[in-house]
Amino acid sequence: MTDQQTQPKLEIRVIPTTPLQQNTSMIWSIETMEGVFVDPGGDIDKLMGAAEEFGVKIVGVWLTHGHMDHAGAAKAVKDRTGAEIIGPHKDDQWLLDEIESSGKRYGITDGQNVTPDRYLEDGDELELDGVTFGVAHCPGHTPGHVVIYNESGALAFVGDVLFRGSVGRTDFPRGNHQQLIDSITSKLWPLGTDIRFVPGHGPMSTFGQERADNPFVADAVTGYQGAQKSEANEIDQKLAKRWS
Repeated sequence: MTDQQTQPKLEIRVIPTTPLQQNTSMIWSIETMEGVFVDPGGDIDKLMGAAEEFGVKIVGVWLTHGHMDHAGAAKAVKDRTGAEIIGPHKDDQWLLDEIESSGKRYGITDGQNVTPDRYLEDGDELELDGVTFGVAHCPGHTPGHVVIYNESGALAFVGDVLFRGSVGRTDFPRGNHQQLIDSITSKLWPLGTDIRFVPGHGPMSTFGQERADNPFVADAVTGYQGAQKSEANEIDQKLAKRWS
């Protein structure tokens, strides 16, 4: 996923976790075998088993947002490995404080409330063995949601901002549909059509594919230069969203 002449090569595996089948990503350097989990939502034994299987030393946890199915195992990973927890934006701390209570509503009992070692801001950078990842603050699904991306490797971890053929729910507390659409068109589309993305749930896609036919954010819908300024139909929103 990188320019091999200038950067170490990274490997990635996507590991579905929790009953909600959230995509936890494990990224690591094949040179140092140090890696990070992106959005470890739960199933700590499964995650650590994957790290052991591939011989990866987990040195970091990167969170895109505070929902329990994305952050529920962050503290457990830190307790087992000493890994630093980075992200999301500080505006999601209220969700990180509710991981345990939120999990009970979905029958998820192993999540733990957590406070990151470091919050992320728009324009921040993350680094793994010399490979730099950018950070874009993309509120809408949650107020503190961030997207983590590597432009040269054409890869992004978008959490619950964008899915194949859909976008994140905005009917949760502090969700905002127009803000979500604006985040996608102003922060993600400029990265390029060839960017592949790992969503929080479901299959990977590319920004180009979503700009072509996603019923919520295709260029034909948004005009790309600015999302349409109209109120979302709440019924359509709830029926169309496949993921939490």
